[in-house]
Amino acid sequence: MKDETRYLQKAIELARDNMRQGGRPFGAVVVRDGKEIAAGVNEILATNDPTAHAELVALRAASRALGSPDLSGCAVYASGHPCPMCMAAMRLSGVRLVRYAYSNDDGAPFGLSTAAVYEDLARPFEQQSMDIRHVPVPADGPELYAEWAQARDRQA
Repeated sequence: MKDETRYLQKAIELARDNMRQGGRPFGAVVVRDGKEIAAGVNEILATNDPTAHAELVALRAASRALGSPDLSGCAVYASGHPCPMCMAAMRLSGVRLVRYAYSNDDGAPFGLSTAAVYEDLARPFEQQSMDIRHVPVPADGPELYAEWAQARDRQA
């Protein structure tokens, strides 16, 4: 069996187990160099944490296992189409390969699609459903980011 299929089947198995325990039907596996580093399931209902998606739970576990927030070289295998939040987290962590078994179209009849979120995010801020605005605030002291850079440079 092809590795890709094996990891996707593992993600689906995790999702099924989670569903049987009252959770949502999502699982994810993080792999690096052909070795499973971490796995996760959707924990939203168990934790009341809206960010506890299977992919994010798996990324957090992988970062702990590797001792680094840099997940370059890792691949994520998910049971369902990752939402924009999960995709962003994967990109920010250095993941470059994502595979998923069930699409947004597959999930739509069951209320499990994030296609509408993707569509909304593709619009300019002023046309999105959320009120998003840049509000510059005069610095009371050093500029925040400049202060951070100076502190980082002193630690290096």
